[in-house]
Amino acid sequence: MFFTNSYKCNTCSILYVFKAIIALCHLQITRRMNILDIIALFIFLSGAFIFINTFYLKLPSSIGLMILALILSILVFAVGRLFPELHLAESVKDYEFEEVLYQIVLSFMLFSGALNIDFRKLSNQRSSVLVLAIIGVIISTVVIGTLVYFVLDFMGLHLEYLYCLVFGALISPTDPIAVTRTIERFSLSKELEIKITGESLFNDGIAVVLALTLLDIAHAGDDHMLTTFETFYIIVADIGGGIFIGLLLGYLGYRLLKYVDNDAVEVEVLITLALVMAGSQLADFIHVSSKQAAVVMGLVVGNEGKNMHVASATGDYVFKFWKLLEETFSAMLFVLIGLEMLVLDLRLEYIAAGFFATCIVLFGRWTSVFIPIKMMSVKNDFAPNTISVLTWGALRGGLPIALSLSLSDFVGKDIIVTMTYIVVVCSVLYQGLTVPALLKSGSSSS
Repeated sequence: MFFTNSYKCNTCSILYVFKAIIALCHLQITRRMNILDIIALFIFLSGAFIFINTFYLKLPSSIGLMILALILSILVFAVGRLFPELHLAESVKDYEFEEVLYQIVLSFMLFSGALNIDFRKLSNQRSSVLVLAIIGVIISTVVIGTLVYFVLDFMGLHLEYLYCLVFGALISPTDPIAVTRTIERFSLSKELEIKITGESLFNDGIAVVLALTLLDIAHAGDDHMLTTFETFYIIVADIGGGIFIGLLLGYLGYRLLKYVDNDAVEVEVLITLALVMAGSQLADFIHVSSKQAAVVMGLVVGNEGKNMHVASATGDYVFKFWKLLEETFSAMLFVLIGLEMLVLDLRLEYIAAGFFATCIVLFGRWTSVFIPIKMMSVKNDFAPNTISVLTWGALRGGLPIALSLSLSDFVGKDIIVTMTYIVVVCSVLYQGLTVPALLKSGSSSS
């Protein structure tokens, strides 16, 4: 009897949640939405998804949210077909999310990820993590971009080589939240755990900065053939300028936080928020990499705030706030993935290219792990299962989706967005559901 009542209660709760979602969506669609309405709708749907996954599906967050996002996309797509007068696809297409994703979401997520990188915890694994993150992202970008270029050309789809490299870079970052929560359930060796989490935290910022720098080079090359000096200048200006702004404002922010009492948590949070937003605006104004600046600011504030002056510097609440903000944005990006089905150009050849890209991305990931580890194996010892765990455990998350949607318009952007969408979905569902078996075998053998 109790089970029956509990089952009915749970069923009613789910129905009430979906009724509320449908009612809110209908209310928003029947009138002209502004960007605040869109954000409010995203936050509501994210909260509903997290609630359903936490209390009913009980799956790892990335997998549960991806399944709910796909269900949402199918439902919205079906409603749009059954009730064309609602113009759902047109309503979604009317709003350009590029600026919000570029100016806020990417900067905030990169700052939060860098803020939680503690160099002390990397200890003697620091060099391995940095090599895997930096060299690995470069190898992954070149391998994926080159193979995608030839596959698309074989399929009769035209995409400039530089834009293929942009895709290779933006699809390279792994989801640190999904990776961390997955490995926490298994007793892996401490060295392997540090490599997985550290490399996942570092490669986000490196891949995003590389993708945006390659995009700047591609756009500059649309007007005329770039010389070697011009290409070198763009790279140095983008990355070097971003590092300078990040170091300058990061140190300024740390000094401000040091003189603020940790009990004044609202002041500390506002300082970090102002730091990221002002730093991003300043970097964009002087035409340097705002995303590189956000990463460097996070590294400076996070590591300086955790040193011996922690009692008078950054309080624990700041780190918790940014962790919560990062997970909130990740959930919102999964909602955005669900709505993307309405705006994607669902051409058969684009979808086929996406599945080819999924295999290519896995191969590129394996190559980007295999080569650096074999090089470092001369002086360092690695667990036998390191390459397989780092390859298959590298789940893609919402960051590649956000980055692909934030790209400025160019010929072939629809191909990149479609391939990114399919790669992320396949990565989260297929790899996410099978990686526990791999990690279980890895933990038993370590």
